[in-house]
Amino acid sequence: MTRKEAAEMRDPMQNPFAPEDSARHAIWEMLVPRDIDAFIGADWGMIEGDFLSENFIGMNGNFDPDPQNWTLSFASLEAYRDEWLRQAAEGQKTDYAEDQRAGIFRATKLEEIEIDGPVALVRKKFDGTIKRADGGEDRLLWQTLYTCRETANGWKIAGFVGYLPYAGH
Repeated sequence: MTRKEAAEMRDPMQNPFAPEDSARHAIWEMLVPRDIDAFIGADWGMIEGDFLSENFIGMNGNFDPDPQNWTLSFASLEAYRDEWLRQAAEGQKTDYAEDQRAGIFRATKLEEIEIDGPVALVRKKFDGTIKRADGGEDRLLWQTLYTCRETANGWKIAGFVGYLPYAGH
């Protein structure tokens, strides 16, 4: 079986990490289903506790391969929250011809989590489309690198470099 065939067979709604791999399993649950459900519902409260607000930093790759063109768009969690809520509200205004949740799951791939002690580097990739009721489609094609930290209350997002270009696969 080729890598492409294996990728096409994966159930995008199924956590690829066994419960015994508790760190990776928990990180996937935080960054995939909980994030998707919160985004669709424009409910920041569902994920607010998933972040470490102290020293949070989010960088925007602006879909550009040249780091010179990346920006410090989210110097605080509040700045990221505001943009996240804006994008979620825009999504709620869109009429889709298919289930939005299933479409986002289908486009999302999170299978690479590198853990070194209490720190994780997580690679979340988006490659897919969601059909809109107007006959068009929303194209999801980017990747985000998250840094997560293990705390007494579980794994938390410490920051990210997002909206990075992604060739897809």
